[in-house]
Amino acid sequence: MVELIHFLLGADAGSKSIFRSALGDWTFHLTVDIGEVRTSVSRSGGNHKFVSISPFPDSKSTLLDDGLSNEEWKHMLGERWFGLRPKIDSVKHKLTFRSLFPYTARRQESGGFQKPTQHSSEQRQWNRKAAICYLIDLDWTIPARFYDLHERERRANQLLKAVETGEIGSYFASSGELRTLLVIAENESRHLREQLDEFKVLPKYRELEVEASEITQEVASLNLENLVDQELVQELTDALEVEVPPEIPDLADLYEEAGVVLPELPRRRLKDVEVFHRTIVENRRTHLQLEIDGAMARIQERDRLKARIDERRRQVMELLDGHGALDHYTALRGELGRADAKCETFRQRLEDAESFERTKAQLGLERAGMVQAMQNDMHEREQWIREAIIKFETLSRSLYERAGSLRVFGSKSGPEFEANIEGERSKGITNMQMFCFDLTLAELGMERRRWPGFLIHDSHLFDGVDERQVAKALQLGAQRAEEYGFQYIVTLNSDMLPRTGYGKEFQVDDYILDTRLTDATETGGLFGFRF
Repeated sequence: MVELIHFLLGADAGSKSIFRSALGDWTFHLTVDIGEVRTSVSRSGGNHKFVSISPFPDSKSTLLDDGLSNEEWKHMLGERWFGLRPKIDSVKHKLTFRSLFPYTARRQESGGFQKPTQHSSEQRQWNRKAAICYLIDLDWTIPARFYDLHERERRANQLLKAVETGEIGSYFASSGELRTLLVIAENESRHLREQLDEFKVLPKYRELEVEASEITQEVASLNLENLVDQELVQELTDALEVEVPPEIPDLADLYEEAGVVLPELPRRRLKDVEVFHRTIVENRRTHLQLEIDGAMARIQERDRLKARIDERRRQVMELLDGHGALDHYTALRGELGRADAKCETFRQRLEDAESFERTKAQLGLERAGMVQAMQNDMHEREQWIREAIIKFETLSRSLYERAGSLRVFGSKSGPEFEANIEGERSKGITNMQMFCFDLTLAELGMERRRWPGFLIHDSHLFDGVDERQVAKALQLGAQRAEEYGFQYIVTLNSDMLPRTGYGKEFQVDDYILDTRLTDATETGGLFGFRF
């Protein structure tokens, strides 16, 4: 039944959940008060991402075709039952309805019966502290901020450890070590710069360097011009080969074969045309040959010029290479560039190291500030802490001769809570610590309107508890529920229900619901299953 209530009130339904496997075809219903509205909610494993609600208690929410989304359902319950605000920008980690509700109905399957202050074996420490702070009306954001600080410290410590073990290479080092390396590198760079400032290149070397550069450019220009003329010679040669006089058809023979005798005048004109064409072709070939000869002459002249200036370039380069003054200057400039780059690298590494060390110092200051904020909060809300301590002491005294104690104190990691009842270290004592702690939260929650209006305990809470303490606990739960106006629901096997040990005015049979579950007969069981 506890699992079913959690399912209907927003619990996740994984693929292995009984509500999606064996009971996937079933639809379950719950009637519950949400504020002043008595609401019926239904949910099935086959459509577990949505719930159906009637009547709808929140006009601000949006109903989808399949009903209300399970996520929005949880937000609504968090606001209505626990007063959770949807957005709190001051903290990264936030409380949710599902992180508070399990204190209302502990689940054996989740490890909810191991410690009084913990409702699940997977519940994070910050969430446990924040939830209890919220329910007893302390500043719950303090544990959340402590956890965020702890995560940042953990990452910083991991980086520090990686630096010390060399796992991330030699980039990171202490600021002192890097500052020394930077000073040495800057001193080396300064000496190189001074040498360059004092280095004087003689004018003759500069003139020779300029002359060598000009000769190189001139040779390149001559080569380019030669290439152009060589291409021209090739084109002219090709044109020369195709320049031949056109063939004049022997029109006389053609007419004679046709039986026609040509007069003398056409024959003379045909001869004139042939002579004309031969004259044109010869003139054209003469012109092309002159162009070829001119291009070849220019190429030969450039080749002679190149030979002269190449000889001069060789002399200049031998002079420059033999003395080496220019090479020395160039080498010094290269060394200075490398030294400046080295300085910049050390400067960046030093900045990173100082930033890392400032972060560690800042985290230390932030932790000290958080501890101070926690102490101030406990001092300002001492009345709520006193009330919680007194309630727990009163409840435990009703069960045992020696009253238990609820300790609320601060530590370097945030507020701490311990619920103790003196006695032998047994499962029964631990369970009664949980009983008193849960009742304390329920009473405080009802007073502060941060409780859904019911508390559920199943038989696991009373496992290993002496029968007399079970009877006292049931009677105490009924009395406190009536006094503070909430339901106290207990699920027990009939053979675990004490028949004695109650006060004279308390009749336990008056609290037993009519619905009973049994597997004693073939028609018994639960949802068709026999256990």
